[in-house]
Amino acid sequence: MEDRILKTEYSDVMEQSYIDYAMSVIIARALPDVRDGLKPVQRRTLYDMYELGIRYDRPYRKSARIVGDTMGKYHPHGDSSIYEALVVMSQEFKKGLPLVDGHGNFGSIEGDGAAAMRYTEARLQKITQEAYLADLDKDVVDFVPNFDETEREPSVLPVKVPNILINGAEGIAVGMATSIPPHNLGEVIDAVKAYMLNENITTRELLKYVKGPDFPTGGIVCNKDELLSIYETGSGKLKLRGKVDVEKGKGGKQLVVISEIPYTMIGAGISKFLMDVAALAESKKTTDVVDISNQSSKEGIRIVIELKKDADADNFINMLYKKTRLEDTFGVNMLAVSEGRPETMGLKQMLASCVKFQFEVNTRKYTNLLAKERERREVQEGLIKACNVIDLIIEILRGSKDRTMAKACLVDGVTDGIRFKSKGSKIMAEQLHFTERQANAILEMRLYKLIGLEIEALMKEHDETLSNIYRYEDILDRRDSMAQVIINELDAIKKEFGRKRRTVITNAEEAVYEEKKQEEMQLICLVDRFGYARCIDLPTYERNKETADAENKYVVLCKNTGRLCVFTNTGILHTMKISDIPFGKFRDKGVPLDNISQYDSGTERIVLISSQSELNLYRLVFVTAQAMCKVVDGGEFDVSKRTVASTKLSEGDEVISVSAIKEQTGIVLRTAQGYFLRFDLSEIPEKKKAAIGVRGMKLGKDDAVEEVYYMQSQVPGSITYKEHEIELNKLRLGKRDTKGVKVRLS
Repeated sequence: MEDRILKTEYSDVMEQSYIDYAMSVIIARALPDVRDGLKPVQRRTLYDMYELGIRYDRPYRKSARIVGDTMGKYHPHGDSSIYEALVVMSQEFKKGLPLVDGHGNFGSIEGDGAAAMRYTEARLQKITQEAYLADLDKDVVDFVPNFDETEREPSVLPVKVPNILINGAEGIAVGMATSIPPHNLGEVIDAVKAYMLNENITTRELLKYVKGPDFPTGGIVCNKDELLSIYETGSGKLKLRGKVDVEKGKGGKQLVVISEIPYTMIGAGISKFLMDVAALAESKKTTDVVDISNQSSKEGIRIVIELKKDADADNFINMLYKKTRLEDTFGVNMLAVSEGRPETMGLKQMLASCVKFQFEVNTRKYTNLLAKERERREVQEGLIKACNVIDLIIEILRGSKDRTMAKACLVDGVTDGIRFKSKGSKIMAEQLHFTERQANAILEMRLYKLIGLEIEALMKEHDETLSNIYRYEDILDRRDSMAQVIINELDAIKKEFGRKRRTVITNAEEAVYEEKKQEEMQLICLVDRFGYARCIDLPTYERNKETADAENKYVVLCKNTGRLCVFTNTGILHTMKISDIPFGKFRDKGVPLDNISQYDSGTERIVLISSQSELNLYRLVFVTAQAMCKVVDGGEFDVSKRTVASTKLSEGDEVISVSAIKEQTGIVLRTAQGYFLRFDLSEIPEKKKAAIGVRGMKLGKDDAVEEVYYMQSQVPGSITYKEHEIELNKLRLGKRDTKGVKVRLS
């Protein structure tokens, strides 16, 4: 038993297992093969449709049938991945060259998902059948066993065009990802031809044929000068813009019409764009928008933004480029599986790999065709020879006892046991030397083949066979001849399936958006006890001052260009722009502070709210539950970050009070056990915000500071404690860091 136990390092086992898993995902799932530009799931789905006979000129078949058959035979990784691949290959707005003809709801450019596979139907596109699957019956690619070795599937499809460039690819593997943009079919074919005629061609010269990416959504590529670097290295960033026009609307209003979107906006990006434009209008970033409407249909994209009569349309469009995804980047990473390993490839490398694959496929194709034509020639020559001595052959057949005897005579001239009409016939029979294949063809030949016209047809067919043999031998012997065959096929594909470029390639200037300066004005920010905040103007506040002060916990004077500061018991300072707080009428509800900042009302409690401009004018007093005190200059809290630490706290401590020092001269600390300590504010030293502070009061066991009161010089003040009124200025004046006195309640 001990001999069967293999001891090894656990880390080594994990490392090897992870590497095996990673390579499986990279090679067998996520990345396309550079030769056919397809991932395994796409290849298997197309091959299964080919096997099921779902051709472009035949009726559609249920998608569920295709998915189920593919999963059962070739791709045992779940039906969702297969159906998703089928859907994407049929979507014209995602693929430069759709490979599947979908019938039913296969989703939309606006992000609507496809219907369930039981409702949709599909079949192959004509180009898929003619340029991707046409030569599978000619043994041009290797077939490998499927997952359970009950079927065989092609390791790669004999694609005649560089699909990796035409349709692009997207995929996330383990530790790597691919993102290849789609290109124009005609341009890629022209580049392939140019490379075949001159293998030393440079990437710069190839870009005369491939102008750049050609996205099915159109749009504009704005960084033409960077394309050379992207296509040489295989990685970089494309700057995409939508196509925008300005039209005249009713009443002199201007219409900004978006007719093409960046490729990255496919799906939920359109609704997100509409929401972003609406948000810009609501937040007063722009006051030019009158209405937004999405008038897109099957005919194409049409998003209309109606502007005011006197609006600056060009500046508004530049704002859309800056503030929304109407201008976006597409990260290019031309990673594909080449010779069994992932490799980042430039344009020339990809074309070279595709051309090399075409020569390999055509070599196998014409080698097989040549072998078949040579077999056909052998049979035809045998039949022609047989027609010349047909009387002798008939005599042999009539005189033989069985097929074996007749075949032996035809192949080797063996006449034993055969009855001949004359000795001369026997001598002639002994001189016959047909091949095995010729003898079988003669024995299987039907009598109508002896008709004169049939013999002429046989002679004509033989001439064609000889012509084909000569042609195939020339193609296989001379690279130029094979190259011409490939070029002719590419020209035919381009002529039938080519289309005009949709994406414009240019060098666009950086969008310059001049944001209108906001007119500075004073506002009142109201925050109620539930943490809802809103802003109103000063005249409105003054008319409703009594009600506003009574109904709201915090009433803060601020500027619309400033920031609001929220100090919490956890020692955190949250800041937010005043412009993010809704401005409206006095009775408007407002929004929770949680929604416009990182403040969490579930775990934090507000101890002070102030405007940042007011903080800059004063110093702040911090007091914690453990009686730690300090004074901090308010300027330290003039920060742009949304969240910073306003003070340092000991474990288990929390901030009880934060207050600006204006006219206060004294401070009173009250504990939970009823101890009061009154001392001068001047005894609290000024510290930095990162400091803990000094002890303000000695606390008894399990006691903590519960309330903080402030006093002004010569100004009497009183508080209510346990239903008793206490005069603060009558409390004995003590020193900081003493125990204080316990007030007796009569």
